[in-house]
Amino acid sequence: MIKRLIKNEVTLKRWKRFRADKPAMISLYLIILVSFFSFSAEFWSNSKPIAMKYNGEYYFPILKKYHPSDFAQEDVMVTDYRKLDSQTEWALWPVIKWDPYESNNTVERFPSPPTHDNLLGTDDRGRDILSRLLYGFRYSVTFAILCWVLEFIIGAILGGIMGYAGGKVDLIGQRLVEIFSTIPQFFLLIIVISIFQPNLPLLIVLSAAFGWIFISYYIRGEFLKLRNREYVEAARALGASHTRLIFKHILPNSLGPIFTFSPFVIAGNISALASLDFLGFGLPQPTPSWGELLAQSQKNFTIAWWLASWPSIALFVTLVLFGLIGEGVRNAYDPKK
Repeated sequence: MIKRLIKNEVTLKRWKRFRADKPAMISLYLIILVSFFSFSAEFWSNSKPIAMKYNGEYYFPILKKYHPSDFAQEDVMVTDYRKLDSQTEWALWPVIKWDPYESNNTVERFPSPPTHDNLLGTDDRGRDILSRLLYGFRYSVTFAILCWVLEFIIGAILGGIMGYAGGKVDLIGQRLVEIFSTIPQFFLLIIVISIFQPNLPLLIVLSAAFGWIFISYYIRGEFLKLRNREYVEAARALGASHTRLIFKHILPNSLGPIFTFSPFVIAGNISALASLDFLGFGLPQPTPSWGELLAQSQKNFTIAWWLASWPSIALFVTLVLFGLIGEGVRNAYDPKK
């Protein structure tokens, strides 16, 4: 299947080298597997049944919202499926019977240690940690990948313009980039976020606005190196336009460094979001967040070891997996191999 999709011989050789790297392939499969469970988390962690039979009729609460009056529940605004469970003929529940926003009011205290009902314990509001970790991965990966895409687009455009034009355009552009790179980006990001109401799109845009600089360096260098190559000169002699020279001949051959660093950039973006959430400048409450769980652990460290352990393990494992993928991609793009 992969061989049919990849027609370029060089790309196919790189894929074979990457596939031969067992740690990288295992890490890739694990990331895909966790991403599948996270982006379909409603089917694995929820306070509503996936499907059930009530009074001879079939219901699918996971896909459709039902009014409490449909189940003879009065004086409530939201259907309580836990109370309804004993009245159903049968019900298929998710593996984790908690959504990331629901508190377990049956425990003695918040946060509560791991139990049969909450396998990894609860946070300081009684919410299931395993559920919040599962949903939190979704937000972390979405933030990291979208940031990487925007950073790549901005860096490729600006770096490509400077590298292809050269001369005064490159000289002035590089001086402006150097000035921009001296700005304490993380602190400026915190200041800007503190002014506005933080949300995921805003965090992505602001993070990408400061993260494109190093990508522009590599793209600029590749454009400077490739713009005078023989095949580019031959295409120019045949009358190829600047657009065709850039997008057909130079840019595709300039993406090696970008692909090599991409897994590390994504891992860095995951760490950045966790840092912002830890400091209280990240995703708005009560959005599931690994950094927010770590912030809770700082306040309850002596009485709730699980608040620090599980988010730290999840973050560490995720960063290691992306690091191994990055090593595999770097080896695959190594021209010496």
